[in-house]
Amino acid sequence: MFLEMGLWFVAAAALLLLVVLVVKRIAYGQALAVLGMALGIMLVLTAVFDNVMIAAGLFDYGEQTLLGLYLGRAPVEDFLYPLAAVILMPALWWLFGGKPTVEKEAAE
Repeated sequence: MFLEMGLWFVAAAALLLLVVLVVKRIAYGQALAVLGMALGIMLVLTAVFDNVMIAAGLFDYGEQTLLGLYLGRAPVEDFLYPLAAVILMPALWWLFGGKPTVEKEAAE
């Protein structure tokens, strides 16, 4: 259940990002490089803090809703939400007028 819900969030965010990159004429390669670095940071932070919070007993998951794959104590499904956030936030920023670091015209 968590996996399916997370995949829907990631798919919606990825679709929006693709539309924004095309419409706003943002250079794909450099945008993806920056998003990749942000994703790496978010995944490390998620791994650390989820494991700490789960170990402290702040929250728990129903085992019947998980795949059963864990990174420490954190289920792999938990990592889909940082992925969706890393995709969605820049897409919304660029969509509503934020300036990308590199546009296609400048890159050519």
